[in-house]
Amino acid sequence: MTDGKHLNDARSGSDPGPVWDEAPRWDEAELVPISALQHYVYCPRQCALIHVEQVWSENVFTLRGRRAHARVDTPGRRQREEGRQVRALPLWSDRLGLVGRADVVVFADDGTPYPVEHKVGPRHARRADAVQLCAQALCLEERFGRPVPEGALFYRKTRRRLPVAFDDALRAETEATVAAVRALLRQARLPPPAADDRCRHCSLREACMPLAPGRFHRMIEP
Repeated sequence: MTDGKHLNDARSGSDPGPVWDEAPRWDEAELVPISALQHYVYCPRQCALIHVEQVWSENVFTLRGRRAHARVDTPGRRQREEGRQVRALPLWSDRLGLVGRADVVVFADDGTPYPVEHKVGPRHARRADAVQLCAQALCLEERFGRPVPEGALFYRKTRRRLPVAFDDALRAETEATVAAVRALLRQARLPPPAADDRCRHCSLREACMPLAPGRFHRMIEP
């Protein structure tokens, strides 16, 4: 999975996706989407609504997100001063059972990958975003056989990159989150709603109904 052909295909944007050198250790149903990690850290119920119940609500938040990702969701490459930039790069980890793709990966001259995840709106889910980015780094390390010490979150509202160091604590949290999401998908049950300030920013608020009868008091408890 880390041979020269895969590296060249990835840099050209033509990589077809996971091609296992040996039989994969995970059944397809056990594979965890990288995006699910961000949803879980932000709110386990949101994660279950999307990945178990297959609920998706099109609204101003999702429309902004789709518009912002229109460019990075199109596979391609270009040479930048910082290195070769590849968009929509397929990612996977046989060790962790992860699948997904990176918005942008910049390859330095020595071949070291630098993932950049594009986000819309304020940084209200920064830790969740960092876990998602770290999962991309773990996949890149496994695939290309090079350490990935750092990446960045690009928030379109500020149009700035926020560097993220993939230290031991973040790596451990990311791997623990993979296990937690896999357990959630196996159970196929909805966790209780957060019913807190996170709900104001959630695109699934109407489907979740955190203020349903019997839950409102949780929003006003000190």
